[in-house]
Amino acid sequence: MDVIYYIFAASIGTAALLASIAIWAPRKTPIRVLALAAMTLFMPLVYVQFVGLLSKPKPVAWAWLERDVDRAQVLSVSFDEGKTIYIWLRLNGMIAPRFYSLPWRQQFAEDLEEAMVQATRLRSTVIITNPFSKRALEESGGVTVEIIPPPTQPFKKPALPPRVYNPRSPEI
Repeated sequence: MDVIYYIFAASIGTAALLASIAIWAPRKTPIRVLALAAMTLFMPLVYVQFVGLLSKPKPVAWAWLERDVDRAQVLSVSFDEGKTIYIWLRLNGMIAPRFYSLPWRQQFAEDLEEAMVQATRLRSTVIITNPFSKRALEESGGVTVEIIPPPTQPFKKPALPPRVYNPRSPEI
């Protein structure tokens, strides 16, 4: 999400540059006022569009910056039968989840649904390896789904140190 601020700033900067060129060009005053008005209306329009994009899933084919991600944890999956697979992923090394849409692949949808059911039953985690690999999506019809079991030993709190009696300390 941090990137969206830079994209918004670049969009506004580009529009301001174009408006300043239009204003300082040897044109009549109504044309320059129109350029300034267009720039003023452009800012809220771009902002509204970027905010609207935040809630929409990104197609996996457009995930160019995430191509080098090796593993991703599957948080949730939703199917639009025959059309799209919607998937919430926590990418390796990130805390905030991301929302993606994959093209429909029957075998991958079945594998993913089975993995989610089994992971829920075993209280484990579903991991996808190379989620944005073009080769995996085009050739094999999906990506590799793994189920990572929970740790075998339960987490134990460290024991408190023994309390030493000191007769000079006031009792509370």
